[in-house]
Amino acid sequence: MDSAAESAPVKFTVVDYVVFALMLVVSVGIGVYSSLKGKGASSTQDFLLGGRDMSMAAVALSLTGGVISAIAILGLATEVYLYGTQIVTNIFGCALGVLLVRNVILPVVYPLKLVSIYQYIEVRFRSRPLRKYASTCQVMSSCFYLGICLYAPSLALSSVTNLPTWASVIIMGSICTFYITIGGVKAVVYTDVIQTMLMFFGVLAVVILCWTDVGGFDQVWDIAAQGQRLEFFNLDTSPYTRHTLWSTTVIGIFMVFSFLGVAQPPYQRFASAPTLAHAQRLPLFFLLGMILLWGVFYTSGLVAYALYKDCDPLTSGKIEKPDQIIPFMVTDKLSHLTGVAGLFVAAVYGGVLSSLSSQGNAIACVVWEDFLKDRAFFRSFSDRKATNVIKVLSSITGLIAIGFGLLAGKLGTINYVLSLISAAIRGPLCGLFLVGLCAPWANTKGATAGLSVSLVFNIWMVIGRYFVSGKKPVRLPLSVEGCPQETVGGVLLNATVSALANATLTIATNTTAAPAKVAKNTIYDISYCFNGGIGIVLNYVVSSLVSVCTGPCLPGQIEERLVYTPCLRFYRTVYRLVGGPGRLHDEAGKKPEDKEEAMGMLPTH
Repeated sequence: MDSAAESAPVKFTVVDYVVFALMLVVSVGIGVYSSLKGKGASSTQDFLLGGRDMSMAAVALSLTGGVISAIAILGLATEVYLYGTQIVTNIFGCALGVLLVRNVILPVVYPLKLVSIYQYIEVRFRSRPLRKYASTCQVMSSCFYLGICLYAPSLALSSVTNLPTWASVIIMGSICTFYITIGGVKAVVYTDVIQTMLMFFGVLAVVILCWTDVGGFDQVWDIAAQGQRLEFFNLDTSPYTRHTLWSTTVIGIFMVFSFLGVAQPPYQRFASAPTLAHAQRLPLFFLLGMILLWGVFYTSGLVAYALYKDCDPLTSGKIEKPDQIIPFMVTDKLSHLTGVAGLFVAAVYGGVLSSLSSQGNAIACVVWEDFLKDRAFFRSFSDRKATNVIKVLSSITGLIAIGFGLLAGKLGTINYVLSLISAAIRGPLCGLFLVGLCAPWANTKGATAGLSVSLVFNIWMVIGRYFVSGKKPVRLPLSVEGCPQETVGGVLLNATVSALANATLTIATNTTAAPAKVAKNTIYDISYCFNGGIGIVLNYVVSSLVSVCTGPCLPGQIEERLVYTPCLRFYRTVYRLVGGPGRLHDEAGKKPEDKEEAMGMLPTH
């Protein structure tokens, strides 16, 4: 074991293990209880949607916890610690995104009473291949997300125990797979409630205890200001700046649009609401919960900086990865409080179990509804047999998550990696739904072309960022001047680090006469915050152009209930102004077989 490990904070105590294990036992117990008591095994509707009669308070908490995971607990704090508070302004974009979900998406999608949200793509564009195309993209994105979700808490557990990262991934993936498999969405929702509360109060307790050591929140704020961490209204218009008010607003809109508006896990929560009015309240509750949770997570990053402003654990080698800063802080500063470390790691794992259960259940739903249900072999299955197939799919999803979790962790900080790579796929998917909802003229060819072009472009951007650009984001200053005089192999550690820093400065000074050429910014260096938005806009533009060139849908060829009404009215107005041929009224509304096609996708009871 190296010297850095020898100087690491105190590891888990017996009490910490008990607190942590208790959370896992409660989570598994809820899954077993839901399976024995509930109707999860009686029908696919009950297993996937909870019978559409679940408690709205429970669904609201589940919605928040299912979207906000351990990635946020560790990742957002790391962003603030390394790059400052400008990322906080993404909440403005999130508020706009919530309005988009509440007022544009739900009024169209909820009344269709679908099981898989990707059924909307088939109904809107009358194309089953396009629906499967979109579903495949979603499953790929979700599998990657599951891997990151499992990897994130392994960083926390490896910081406070001797458990290897791979062992943590396998153990937690197995536990999560078990209870989402046996309990269905009811197990997921009611477990989410406990885990969401645990996330909030667990991290809040750590934040309060740690800022007390600093001297209170006012002192934390002053130290953050002195360390250049406070920034909220950076109006820089350069697209290459990592975080500005504009870029964070864009990523806020995209995050809510992609993770709340058109993703399967939250749709299952919306679909479980008894009425549209109830469903439209859920995004508002989500926004409130997100503000509370994110507020605590962001504050933990400021507290960590205040504690380590003069002795950065990353620079001094006490931690290996930036995302370990908060777990390190817990064990370093609160090890004298028995059980606190266990509570914190339980909070982190509560976040990951919440997200994994939501995603796992949703992937099983998408695969069954969009790929297997209508195949000849499965078509004759009884409801009970179909539910058993979905349980098997849930188990397979858990195994896939474990595989991706073992491969994750080498691409950067977890928040950055998730935002960058998920945007590569989710951006074009969001664009596809936006085209369906707000581009009444778009036809199947246009939608397919838009999804394909934007998907290729976004993936190309991500590959270029890693293999062509080579640029790394510039971190705000970190210091080791205040580190204790720890001896490593007979040499003072802080003196060694300082000497290296001075040597670097000397080299830079001596080379000022012939400075190296500064690499120009390229398209790959655009802030990761814009990637999702680029995919949406590109999809919309390409879909519209191809549709116009190949024969757009006329105003009377699309059912009004399948598109956002103001957009359809605008299209009809423009159509009249340009003197387009054909009838303007809703001719498709006269075809009952079209409505039966949409409603007939749901299982009958």
